[in-house]
Amino acid sequence: MSHADVNGLSLHYEEHGSGEPLVLLHGGIGAGEMFAPILPALAGGRRVITVDLQGHGGTADVDRPLRADLMADDIAALLDHLAIEQADVMGYSLGGLVSLRLAIQHPHRVRRLVLVSVAFRRDGSHPEVVAAMDQMSPAVAEPMKQSPVYAQYARLAPRVEDWPVLIGKVSDALKVDYDWTADIERITARTLLVYADADSVRPDHIVEFFGLLGGGLRDAGWDYSAQPSNQLAVLPGRTHYDVYLSPALPPIVVSFLDAEPR
Repeated sequence: MSHADVNGLSLHYEEHGSGEPLVLLHGGIGAGEMFAPILPALAGGRRVITVDLQGHGGTADVDRPLRADLMADDIAALLDHLAIEQADVMGYSLGGLVSLRLAIQHPHRVRRLVLVSVAFRRDGSHPEVVAAMDQMSPAVAEPMKQSPVYAQYARLAPRVEDWPVLIGKVSDALKVDYDWTADIERITARTLLVYADADSVRPDHIVEFFGLLGGGLRDAGWDYSAQPSNQLAVLPGRTHYDVYLSPALPPIVVSFLDAEPR
């Protein structure tokens, strides 16, 4: 376990394996260790770096809001700290939003990008999901102490008393109405989009995202002459809340990271 002092944060991260770097960014109210079940399959030939985002896991909170653009700058600063010029990056949910902003704000730092269950606009999620985001408030901090996510937080957090602060900041972040449509063209990394077949992200939004990345716009051709460089995977029998644990995910990701461009 290590910490990097970046942007006023003491950012907690862990490294596993050796080889080309792959940064993993967790979902909201989680921690890097949530990837433990799939880590061996990803770290077989890679230097995998799991990071605890601001206020999550082993990273103490600071006096600023939880925003994907700010946390993306934290990851760029972490790469500087580790003397990594360019890395592959995979993010899930909140971590996916941070990964997306990293690829937009610091395109030269991301070689390949894997986004798991990510919407590029707030209304890309189903209406009932947006409604639930609107209803979340700091008041849920106390009842959530009965949940597994609190047990993880209590075990890892430098200041357990910050739990209500985290929930309050997450509640606030969920209400930010974002639309990054115009920013997608700034991504230079080859990108893999991954979703569950029962995701919180709407299917039409998934297709729109893939289209913005140049995918699904025409037949690839028998000779692959129109094969897009970016890819889309939909994992069966999964939801937004467990897609990152699918045993089908690591081989898809490894194949994407290892593949030579056509």
